[in-house]
Amino acid sequence: MSIEICNESGVAVDEPAIASVARYALDTMRVNPLAELSVLLVELDVMAELHQRWMELPGPTDVMSFPMDELDASRRPDSLDDPESILGDVVLCPEFAKEQAHAAGHSLDDELHLLTVHGVLHLLGYDHAEPDQEREMFALQNQVLERWRTERAAAEAAARQHRADSHVLGTAGLEPFDTPER
Repeated sequence: MSIEICNESGVAVDEPAIASVARYALDTMRVNPLAELSVLLVELDVMAELHQRWMELPGPTDVMSFPMDELDASRRPDSLDDPESILGDVVLCPEFAKEQAHAAGHSLDDELHLLTVHGVLHLLGYDHAEPDQEREMFALQNQVLERWRTERAAAEAAARQHRADSHVLGTAGLEPFDTPER
């Protein structure tokens, strides 16, 4: 799976984490591993222009999705029959998201992770225009985020433990994972 991140926003963000959560969402949704996704981070004025042009709504917004390939029953992104599929672009506006993060009481990174998953789900055909659609999409979004956070925290804890073990073994003159001869 190819995920390209392009940060033109002027705001420092954790690009590897954005790519990780996007990849996790795509894997969870069983999107073909050869699919391509682009995540673009833009300034407020660029997002406002996109919002006006494509949604006919004034001012900036937090996330927009631009599907590249038309999704239909005969050509789904999780199909292995079509080995290469360009899903499209997810456009994020960190400056706009900063205010939302503050209002929600969490970090900008957390908000960008949520918006990334939200944008990916839009690319896959999910919407929230109707109450039933909103419940389905937001439940799935929350489920994907919670699982990703849990798995990421476990992987980080394992990596910390491995570093600590390696340090202890190194000070004892042993190589990590070496066992003493008997």
